[in-house]
Amino acid sequence: MMDFAIFWDWLSFAVRWLHVITGIAWIGSSFYFVALDLGLRQRPGLPAGAFGEEWQVHGGGFYHIQKYLVAPAEMPEHLTWFKWESYATWLSGFAMLCVVYYAGADLFLIDPNVLPMSVPTGILLSLATIGVGWVVYDLLCRSPLGKSDTGLMLILYGVLVFIAWGLTHLFTGRAAFLHLGAITATIMSANVFMVIIPNQKIVVADLIAGRKPDPKYGKIAKQRSLHNNYLTLPVLFLMLSNHYPLAFATQFNWVIASLVFIIGVLIRHYFNSVHARKGNPTWTWLGAAVLFVIIIWLSTAPKVLTGEPKASAAAEVYIASAHFSAVRDTVLGRCSMCHTQEPVYEGIYHAPKGVMLDTDASIAEHAREIYLQAGRSHAMPPANVTQISDKERALLVAWFEGAGK
Repeated sequence: MMDFAIFWDWLSFAVRWLHVITGIAWIGSSFYFVALDLGLRQRPGLPAGAFGEEWQVHGGGFYHIQKYLVAPAEMPEHLTWFKWESYATWLSGFAMLCVVYYAGADLFLIDPNVLPMSVPTGILLSLATIGVGWVVYDLLCRSPLGKSDTGLMLILYGVLVFIAWGLTHLFTGRAAFLHLGAITATIMSANVFMVIIPNQKIVVADLIAGRKPDPKYGKIAKQRSLHNNYLTLPVLFLMLSNHYPLAFATQFNWVIASLVFIIGVLIRHYFNSVHARKGNPTWTWLGAAVLFVIIIWLSTAPKVLTGEPKASAAAEVYIASAHFSAVRDTVLGRCSMCHTQEPVYEGIYHAPKGVMLDTDASIAEHAREIYLQAGRSHAMPPANVTQISDKERALLVAWFEGAGK
């Protein structure tokens, strides 16, 4: 169990690192091409079929870029496809979902105080929400509603708000935010895999065969690309939110998530307007700031739970350990001044990362984290402010490694 817990923690770190790397690659290329597309300029004398051009300077050199709305008259010998960044980001994100939320479903995915369910049920429900999210989005885009970019965006926003509300009634607050981000990221990656790249391949195939490509394929791909552009910043917030319980573990968490989407749209609108040379709409930053203040205010409402938190079957093993009584005394004495509903440590007003360690059930549910953070490493308490001894750390290690034996 000791070796497995350490290996699993490093695996989680590795997958998270990979997800960050691939995400940077995808978002970076996406932002660049959106800015490039908006900055294109038309002039007399462009090659036949060219929509616009852009001159850029970077790294000591100059770049002359031209865009063809459909395709050039002849296919170039070398054509770079920007798709693997998207696929790798989604695959690494799904791997992280499996490593953190599915393997740790009792702690991170399922909250019996929200909706009691078994681990297999929780995982199947998780997969279903991600899949259904894409299906609903794709059907709306292909419907007559998809002909109006603005109307479609408003309807999609309403759907996302409903999903945010619904997820908070299925999973833990942390998992709800993560799944809202996963659904949105799946929509973005599926747009690339299911629509944008296939449409581009149709255009390339027509060009190679000597046929004139239908411009509708480019128009559809552009709409999906626009959606991806406006959804990127909210996804980043939702993926980072698991470190900030004031976002996911408060009463109006679903409202907070809904407002984040508006903030993301406002910020992207600013940059898109500037890149397109359509003015400098600084009002968007004021709007985003006002909404963020509202989010801060909403986070002050406490999360209302009914009844004593229930321990999962996995946690009962740690409660049954012969070491548990001594471990509980150690945790209550060294950790609960911060990790409690009303922290008493100076300068701490909310339990770090929303982790409560003031009941038997909560201590047992976080056995693995206690083992890694305060047993195997000295990460907790920070700077050892509560003076936990080496003997007490050894107790935590013995408790975790001996549970169930």
